[in-house]
Amino acid sequence: MASTPAVEPPQLKNMRLMEDFRARLLLAFVVGGLCVLAFAPFSQGWIAPLSLALLFFLWQQASAFRAFLLGWAWGLGLMGFGVFWLHNSIAQFGGLNLSLAVFITLLFAAFLALFPGVAGWLANRFVTGRSLRLLLAYPACWVLVEWMRSWLLTGFPWLSIGYSQIDSAHAGYAPLLGVYGVSLATALASGALVLWRTPWILLLPVVGLTGLGLKQIQWSLPAGAPFQASLVQASIPQERKWLPSQLRPTLEFYVSETEKLVHSRLTVWPETAVPAFADKVEKTFLQPLHERLKKQRRDLLLGIPVLEEDGRYFNSMLALGGSGRGRYDKRHLVPFGEFMPFAALLQPLVRMLAIPMSSFSAGETNKPPTLKLAGYTAGISICYEDAFPAETVQALPQAAFLVNASNDAWFGNSLAPYQHLQMARMRALENGRYLLRATNTGISAIIDERGELLKVLGWGQRGAITETVRPMTGSTPWMRGGNWSVLLLLVMMLVTAYFRSPGGAPSRP
Repeated sequence: MASTPAVEPPQLKNMRLMEDFRARLLLAFVVGGLCVLAFAPFSQGWIAPLSLALLFFLWQQASAFRAFLLGWAWGLGLMGFGVFWLHNSIAQFGGLNLSLAVFITLLFAAFLALFPGVAGWLANRFVTGRSLRLLLAYPACWVLVEWMRSWLLTGFPWLSIGYSQIDSAHAGYAPLLGVYGVSLATALASGALVLWRTPWILLLPVVGLTGLGLKQIQWSLPAGAPFQASLVQASIPQERKWLPSQLRPTLEFYVSETEKLVHSRLTVWPETAVPAFADKVEKTFLQPLHERLKKQRRDLLLGIPVLEEDGRYFNSMLALGGSGRGRYDKRHLVPFGEFMPFAALLQPLVRMLAIPMSSFSAGETNKPPTLKLAGYTAGISICYEDAFPAETVQALPQAAFLVNASNDAWFGNSLAPYQHLQMARMRALENGRYLLRATNTGISAIIDERGELLKVLGWGQRGAITETVRPMTGSTPWMRGGNWSVLLLLVMMLVTAYFRSPGGAPSRP
């Protein structure tokens, strides 16, 4: 007589399933953490599609709620390791002890991790069908929440997957659809990887080869005579930058380096290179320097805070020299660093985070962010403004080249300066323009219209770099369509996935 198979008690089965899910959560966290290696300075871009593919695989058999938890665990790994450098500025310049700074940083990472979680929940809640999810819902939801993260609560677009692909074939999509188009190509490749046993795996080489082909297209053309440009990096530690005793040696260094660059038509100093309000040094420093450069037919762009008569002050870039005086005021301020959101509500935090110069006013947004430099129109951005592609493009197509001045000394020699440079490279590639990136402590770089690094002055180095810059003209498809092109594509993908879901029934919550 045949024996009856043992039936697993429901309680044991539930415990086993729970242990299995906990293992999946841990796996998602580890894989998300490893994805940091896809970004600079490690630049192992091939890790990103593999990491996403494993997350998509884990999402497949999960309910909508468990897909959210898996996405959150993956995001916690990426953000927990990827933006951990924030604790340095919070502790050192916010006046908090290290343990509290780490706690705040991890809390911020946990918030950012919600976005991948939302992507998993949306896709699994409203779309059924394995191929529909992997090739339409997962990629579209992923890029949609990346885009949302770039503007929600002033935005934090750091570590969008597209940036990790700046040196891969997928970068070819940047002039066409921007960084979110690159993210979409990467997510599509990830979905195809999970379907490796089906004909859909052919999508993997199709996406890659198409991107490679797009990289061969010259999206912009020379707009005039090339000129020499230089970037000066003083490498002054942030804790010394604003000391009164540091002002004179700082100015002497910048001026002496600039005087050596006699063949440079344009010299750029970084954000707040002059650590004093403009009115305090106008007669003794700025005006004499302007007159001297004007006679030499050279231009200088320098960072300096500007105090207005009404008491407002701005984080500004001043243009001096042959092309005339000009000024750009930073528009997109850093929350908790340059301004305090909901200041009345968060007044205790205002007092606790005693960050100097933390009440800047935002510049006007009713005119293009451009200045006349070296005889051409240049698009200007300050600090992490270049992390927002829709803001950089406001200077185009008029701008013949781009300039970003930054001060990443706040974050020390961490991952931050390398990640920031990677984003600057993407801006150059998207818009088909050279980009000059001048920083206080590094990494300063001159980037060509294909996003390639021509000259680099590394972290902590002191001196200047010079390179020939080619002014460019023309509009890339990204310039004309902006984020709307890729958003329209995402909507089409999601609508198709929803209405073609088997039975039209979404999965259980």
